Amino acid sequence: MKRTIKWVSICLTFVLSIHLVSGQNEMMVDNATKEFTNIGDALKSPEKVLRLNLSNKVVTFLPDSIWNKFKNLEYLSLKNDHLQEIPAGIGYLQKLKILDLSGNDFTELPSSFSKLSSLREIYLNDEKNMNMDKSIKIIKDLPNLKIVHLENDNLKALPKSIMYLNNVETLYLNNNKLTQFPLELNQLKNLKYVDVKGNMLNLQGVDTQSFGYKIIF
Repeated sequence: MKRTIKWVSICLTFVLSIHLVSGQNEMMVDNATKEFTNIGDALKSPEKVLRLNLSNKVVTFLPDSIWNKFKNLEYLSLKNDHLQEIPAGIGYLQKLKILDLSGNDFTELPSSFSKLSSLREIYLNDEKNMNMDKSIKIIKDLPNLKIVHLENDNLKALPKSIMYLNNVETLYLNNNKLTQFPLELNQLKNLKYVDVKGNMLNLQGVDTQSFGYKIIF
């Protein structure tokens, strides 16, 4: 009888320890995936930060020196911060996958952005002052860039550099001022999806069914 009670006790202890370890692992995952919205909090343990959302804030200066601390950052949003200059230090975030710079006042992307080798998706919406041609040339050779957002940018035509986005699979051109469908997109060999809703396109004589990608009007 005593042996049975002892065996049950051992089993319960084992199960409880497994449960505690599992709970600790869940806490670790939760902490790892937490989205920081305050730069001060994020800088307390920058190497643990995967997501940093500084959108809709009054951001006047973000020194390049702080970005080297975020070794594992995968998502960064500076949306609607009205930055007149994008920190060049962001270009050295080697693990950055998603970057949202929509709603700012800069004129072009820093040349260091050509080093964002892990970047998969970039948001450049609501950029009325941006030199689109120069900015596209900076990111055109990024090996993992698959999704580009150029929505509500007051575009009447696409820059010539758009044809160099050879790795892009999805392109958002919503709510611009395009009147002619940009046939230069046919040169993008990996393009699968284009969204052109909210433009003033004249599609007369354009056989969109023959294109090798899906078009959303």
